[in-house]
Amino acid sequence: MAEFVELTVTGMKCGGCEANVKSKLGAIDGVLSVTASSKEKKVGVDYDAAKTDLAAIEAAIAEAGFSVE
Repeated sequence: MAEFVELTVTGMKCGGCEANVKSKLGAIDGVLSVTASSKEKKVGVDYDAAKTDLAAIEAAIAEAGFSVE
């Protein structure tokens, strides 16, 4: 079942940061789409809850070098 989560992410400062987050999240099996805005400090993720979960999404953002609030 598809779910959507919007997270507040700190540390993104530019389009390169947004692309990094999108790339890390896009590599997770079950992530359907990702939006990222450094200006708004938001990351939106559509994902298949049967294949991945919020913990994996947050871990990937941390691995990219950013913090989820």
